[in-house]
Amino acid sequence: MIKALAFDVFGTVVDWRGAVIREGELLAKEKGLRVDWPKFADAWRAGYHPAMDRVRKGKLPWTHIDQLHRMILNDLLKPFGLGGLSEEEIQHLNHAWHRLTPWPDSVPGLNRLRGRYVLATLSNGNVSLLVDMAKNAGLPWDCVLSAELFGHYKPDPEVYQGAARLLGLPPGELMMVAAHPRDLEAAQRAGLKTAYVPRPLEYGLDGRQETGPHAVFDVTAGDFLDLAVKLGA
Repeated sequence: MIKALAFDVFGTVVDWRGAVIREGELLAKEKGLRVDWPKFADAWRAGYHPAMDRVRKGKLPWTHIDQLHRMILNDLLKPFGLGGLSEEEIQHLNHAWHRLTPWPDSVPGLNRLRGRYVLATLSNGNVSLLVDMAKNAGLPWDCVLSAELFGHYKPDPEVYQGAARLLGLPPGELMMVAAHPRDLEAAQRAGLKTAYVPRPLEYGLDGRQETGPHAVFDVTAGDFLDLAVKLGA
């Protein structure tokens, strides 16, 4: 019954934390900076959901992720000793999210899955960010779908239902793939099938994980290659 797979991207397909840390280390080498880059990456990401919630609750007009990332970054510059960066350097750092690197199994697993299913992103990242990331990382999407297209952020149901509509499918023929149970639970409520692919290293070796009771998902896989096997690809 499944005809297409829609993927969460940050953390599920790409290692955002490792990539942001590497971008910071490159900047530090160029500028002679001393920054706790893991702490910086975690602080930047920590502002992500609160910023989106301000949009979802109407406290901000529609604001795409590049703009939200920049708003969060602006508040981190001085506390992390980055106040001396030029506007060009700040903008380059903000676009680190366009250059995130995939988990080792992501590209081979996606290529196997693409032989049987339509593959799409379904991310809160804006379209230009997702396109740049795909080009940079070699991610073989058939279609780039973003919350930006619907004027809503996940976990609003409009995002999941809108993805099925744009793909010309009833929700039950679209499977959401994510490392985050809350994302999948929202997809289930919208009528989508679900595949859980945990990424235990998303927040580093000692990082936090989503805890608490979770729904039963249609498929649970160790990585994308395992997902391909379980979905017959």
